[in-house]
Amino acid sequence: MTLSSSTPPSAQPGGGYRSVFAPGLLAGQVIIVTGGGSGIGRCSAHELAHLGAQVVLVGRKADKLAAVQQEIEADGGHASAHSCDIRSEDGVVQLVQQVLAAHGRIDGLVNNAGGQFMSPLESISARGWEAVVNTNLTGGFLLARECFRQWMGEHGGAIVNIVADMWGSMPGMGHSGAARAGMVSFTETAAVEWARAGVRVNAVAPGYIASSGMDNYPPEAAQMLRAIPRTVPAGRMGTEAEVSAAIAFLLSPAASFISGTTLRVDGARPQGRAGWGMQLPDEQARQRAAVQPFEGFHRAQTPRVFAKAEAAAAGH
Repeated sequence: MTLSSSTPPSAQPGGGYRSVFAPGLLAGQVIIVTGGGSGIGRCSAHELAHLGAQVVLVGRKADKLAAVQQEIEADGGHASAHSCDIRSEDGVVQLVQQVLAAHGRIDGLVNNAGGQFMSPLESISARGWEAVVNTNLTGGFLLARECFRQWMGEHGGAIVNIVADMWGSMPGMGHSGAARAGMVSFTETAAVEWARAGVRVNAVAPGYIASSGMDNYPPEAAQMLRAIPRTVPAGRMGTEAEVSAAIAFLLSPAASFISGTTLRVDGARPQGRAGWGMQLPDEQARQRAAVQPFEGFHRAQTPRVFAKAEAAAAGH
């Protein structure tokens, strides 16, 4: 079984992002992407720039943001980078002010920044709990609120909040599960309250995605991560580009009557049930076009935990 996370030859750097959406779809729009320095944020920033948007990369590490900005500009896109700790209310207020001063508008927000650590509930300190909740819930709320207050409340816009596969709980990361569930509720509430201003608010819930974020887990988690595809009905992990495509769709005019929803990108993972024998796709089924992994990101990189496994399987 392949992990479907390696970059195909046709998608190497220099080939350009291979979006399924029409060129120029988001031309003239200014879209903020938090957590834009790596993983899903980096991928979606590339696709949005490819579609014509001016992308505003936001994160805490200026060097990572600068690297992604350089990538986007090398590919012919437009991006700017702004360092900000989204957990700081004053910092977020100033960030939105700076974006408006630099670009004059904010059409979209991708609330992607997040993070967590593996731990059973009884071992999580109040400080650890607050750090995860503030990053995955409060920070996203602050960004959305300020975008609404300072621009979207008068001009409309679209917000996409990135959550996670927390349906049925997240044992081992209960702080993240609580925060993500809270973000889904916030998404639904904001969609109702802000509809009067022409603002749509949706969420995307990635399942198990072969993203660089998995490189942040401790070495002892490697065996568990490599076994994940066997728990997914689709029989594989998703790609960053498959999540990015969902984000781009929800930001696009095609989603103009969609608000308050959470779009899952998870290969039916939450539907797995104890007592149901998991019937993974065989090799013939894997080759069918309808379930082939979408590898649109020309700069995608296989997470180290999987790259090592692939090298070992190849005898390297």
